[in-house]
Amino acid sequence: MTFNLTQKERMLLQDQKTHEEVCIKKYNDYANKAQASQLKQLFNSYASQEQQHLNTINQILSGQVPAMNQQGQQGQQNQQGQQNQQGQQNQQGQQNQQGQQGMQSGMSGQQTMSQGSSQNSNDKALCDDLLMTEKYVSGAYDTAIFEMTDKNVRQALNHIQKEEQQHGEGIFNYMKNNGMYNMQ
Repeated sequence: MTFNLTQKERMLLQDQKTHEEVCIKKYNDYANKAQASQLKQLFNSYASQEQQHLNTINQILSGQVPAMNQQGQQGQQNQQGQQNQQGQQNQQGQQNQQGQQGMQSGMSGQQTMSQGSSQNSNDKALCDDLLMTEKYVSGAYDTAIFEMTDKNVRQALNHIQKEEQQHGEGIFNYMKNNGMYNMQ
């Protein structure tokens, strides 16, 4: 099915296209900068999903409505796999942390903890930036969804927005589980 976009719809979609390109770049760059392997995997996974979002936006900009049921199933499978993987990695991380705490002693233990704190600080900065980015991008999708005249396009953008919110939730949970997010 093809359709024509209004000037305003095209402008909003061009903005979303730019946002997706920024997200892809950030997730790929930050995956390379992250110290924790779990965080690298999370960022790489989100970069892949952001690429799918960009492909969907480009498809809409070319006048084509994407088939959302296929993307929805892929997104749900990706999310379930990520949640299972995060749960397993959190358990492993807690076990590793307990083991490291038991093994550390004296001066070498203090040095190890200092290095871990520095790495944790770097990863926290990456997570803070990406969480802020996801909040902004999700809000921008909210505006774009309300401005679209085609129901199928609104559904496609709503699906993307939901995944952006899931990215934010995944980053938040990682931060919370790793002592990077103060809940008080």
